[in-house]
Amino acid sequence: MSRPLPLVLAQAAQRPADDLDGFAADVARRVRGLLAQPLVVYPELHLGGGPGGSDLPPAELPEATAEPLDGPRDTALARIAADLGVWLAPGSFFERGADGRIHNTAAVYSPGGERVASYRKIFPWRPYETAVPGGEFVVFDMPGTGRVGLSICYDAWFPETSRHLAWMGAELVLNFVQTGTSDRAQEIVLARANSIVNQVFTASVNCAAPVGAGRSLLVDPSGQVRSQAPADGDTTLTDVIDLDEVTNIRRFGTAALNRPWEQFRPDDRPLDLPLYQGRIDPATWRGRTRTGSGPVPAESTP
Repeated sequence: MSRPLPLVLAQAAQRPADDLDGFAADVARRVRGLLAQPLVVYPELHLGGGPGGSDLPPAELPEATAEPLDGPRDTALARIAADLGVWLAPGSFFERGADGRIHNTAAVYSPGGERVASYRKIFPWRPYETAVPGGEFVVFDMPGTGRVGLSICYDAWFPETSRHLAWMGAELVLNFVQTGTSDRAQEIVLARANSIVNQVFTASVNCAAPVGAGRSLLVDPSGQVRSQAPADGDTTLTDVIDLDEVTNIRRFGTAALNRPWEQFRPDDRPLDLPLYQGRIDPATWRGRTRTGSGPVPAESTP
């Protein structure tokens, strides 16, 4: 079997939050000549620059660019996905919640012009980021292909994020990034580590210069780098991954040796996790994989 998923990873510079026409043209440029319905992924806060190109200080951008999730921006992004016939993950943007608080939110749109998922960043990079943390892990399904999990930048530094997304059935984790600092080197290691320990694909898509340090990359379920941008310039990484590679790695083991999702047996005693006031229970360890049974967790709805 094979479950191919064409990917377009756009290492792009940040653009003004209201430059949706320019964004539509950029998406069209990057997918021109490619097969229909790729998953197109942009960096964190790609649509987070000052309105009209104004050079606002970072502290003022959330207030100046935030709008409700179902506002005009949402309508425009859904239309872009439908017009181009793509799965569109436009990075993240500032969302103003119903209570007026601002979140760093990523959304995904289907080729049918429907928002199929939205995720609020759980781990803002404090004390520098002022967005209110989200409280829910999010995955979405691409019918006939597989399941994808969402994370934003600093989320990748917390192994609980990728582990939980994998447990929820994600076979590919999208990590939208806006890193311009020297710790991009560590983020590359984390992308590989999160893929290895969870046996999933990871796409770490960073912003281009002048805001970001680039070096976006795609990692396979065994931790091998399939492709990587060499520097911080505008770059488009294209690939076609096979999500059945996740199935095979979990069945036969990383390097034909390691099967962490098969670690526990039904008669093993639960392992207490004092840090979380919880535990690993062998009865619930397996996620929704094609090689294991176990519960299917409740899914997030957009």
